[in-house]
Amino acid sequence: MASAHLSRTSGSPTNALKFTYSFWVKLSALENDTFLLDFNTDGNNRSNIGFETASKQFIVYEKLSGSTHQIVATSRVFRDPSAWLHIVASCDKTLATASDRTKIYVNGVRETSLSQTTYPAQNTTGIINTAVSTLIGKYSQGSLYLDGSLTHVHFVDGTAYDASTFGETDSVSGIWKPKTSPSVTYGSNGFFLKFENSGAMGTDSSGNSNTFTVSGTLTQNVDTPSNNFCTGNPLYFTNSAWTSSLTNGNNTFTGHTGTNSYPTLASTMAMPSSGKYYAEFKVTSSSPNYYCGIATPEAVSGTAINAHYPNWDNEGGSNANAYSVYGSNFEKYVKENGGATTTSSYGATTTTSQNDIISVACDLDNNKLYFAINGTWHNSGVPTSGSTGTGAITILNNDYLIFMGDGGGSSDASGQANFGQGYFGTTQVSSAGTAPSEGGIFEYDCPSGYQALCTKGINSF
Repeated sequence: MASAHLSRTSGSPTNALKFTYSFWVKLSALENDTFLLDFNTDGNNRSNIGFETASKQFIVYEKLSGSTHQIVATSRVFRDPSAWLHIVASCDKTLATASDRTKIYVNGVRETSLSQTTYPAQNTTGIINTAVSTLIGKYSQGSLYLDGSLTHVHFVDGTAYDASTFGETDSVSGIWKPKTSPSVTYGSNGFFLKFENSGAMGTDSSGNSNTFTVSGTLTQNVDTPSNNFCTGNPLYFTNSAWTSSLTNGNNTFTGHTGTNSYPTLASTMAMPSSGKYYAEFKVTSSSPNYYCGIATPEAVSGTAINAHYPNWDNEGGSNANAYSVYGSNFEKYVKENGGATTTSSYGATTTTSQNDIISVACDLDNNKLYFAINGTWHNSGVPTSGSTGTGAITILNNDYLIFMGDGGGSSDASGQANFGQGYFGTTQVSSAGTAPSEGGIFEYDCPSGYQALCTKGINSF
C-alpha cells in the first residue's frame, strides 16, 4: 500500500465490547510500525492493530484518555516478506477470564506466548469499534503506512470469532487457506474488503455498505494467499542502507549514485532445478549500468541478515554459478563452480535505454537462459527451442534466483520487476501479452510452457 490508505468514520456499534478483525497480509517494508487498523480521535484516544517497529511483533493496542486500555503482543516476530499470513484478533470484553478477552490467531493457531499482556477491564468500552475515524494502512498520529499487501479483510462488530471462521486447512497440502465466503454476522460497523474492483478498492462486500475512501494509489494484483508470487527480497542485500531503497511491494529498487554499494533486487523464490520460468525487469534510470540474470543463492553467515548480493563484477562475488548480461553493451558474464567470472560477446552489441523492458526466460529442463529487449529475443533466441537452445546462454543445472542489479560507480542504475503481478512500480502493464497457464500478467508474451515464479507455477512442473 506504500503511502496509500483507506478511511471512513464508523457509526454506532452493535456491541462495542466485542469485535473480530481477520485479514491476510504480505509484508514488504520491515523497518517501521505497520498499521493495519486504527480507530482514533486524537493522540490520547487511539488504537493500533498491526506490527511493531523493528521487532515486528503483532500487537493489539488501545489508549483511552491518555492511559493504556489494553496491549496484547506476540512474543514471536514476523519478518518474512515472501509469505502471506492470516491473522485474527478476537476480543470479547464481557468474559470473566482476563486472558480470554483478547485472543490472537496466526494461520489458524492461537498465540499463547505473549510479550505484553495488559488485558482490557471487564465490560469496559475501548476505542476500537466505536463511532470514530477508522483507518486501514495508516497511523492516525503520523506519516507511517503499511507497505505490503492485504486481502480478505473482515471486521465484525458484536461477535468474537476464532480463526476457523475465516480459514481452514487444505486436505491435500495441509496449508492454511482462506474461506472465501465465511458465515458471519457483521454487525453495524462490520465490513468485508475483497479489493476485487480495481476502480473502487474500498468497496464493502459485507452487505453493510461501509465503504472506505481510498487515498493515494492502491494497486490490485494477482498475488494472493491462493497463489503466492515472488517479489524482490529485502532480506538479501548488499549493505544495511539498501533495504530502504526497496518500494512498491519490494519490486522497485533505487540505485545509490556514486556509493559503489551495488544494490540488487533478487527474487524471494528460487527457481528449482527443473521447470521453465519467465520474468520482466524495467530499466528506470537513464544509466544502463546494470546486470540482469540468474545466480545461485548465497549462504548467510552468522545471525545477521547480510548475505552478499547475487551479483558479480570487478568487486568480486562468491556465487558458485551466475549468469547475466550487462546493460551498457549486453555482453554476457558467466561464473561457474565458484571460479573466475568470464566476459564475452552475446549476440549484437546493444545498449539499453531508460524504460526498456528486459525479459528473462530460464529453461531448467534444458539448462538454457534467454534474454529479450522490449519483446525481441536477443541473439535471435528461441525460448521454446528446447535442448537445441537457439540463441541461448548454456547454464549449469542448479536452483537459481532471478535478479537485476546495480552495476555501481558514478552512474548507478535502478529498476522495477514484474514477476507476474502485472505492474512496474504502481503502473499497470500497458498491453498484457500471453499469460502463463498458472497465472501472471506480463507486458510481453510469456513463452509457451513457461510459468511465472509463483506457487502454482512452481507446482505445475
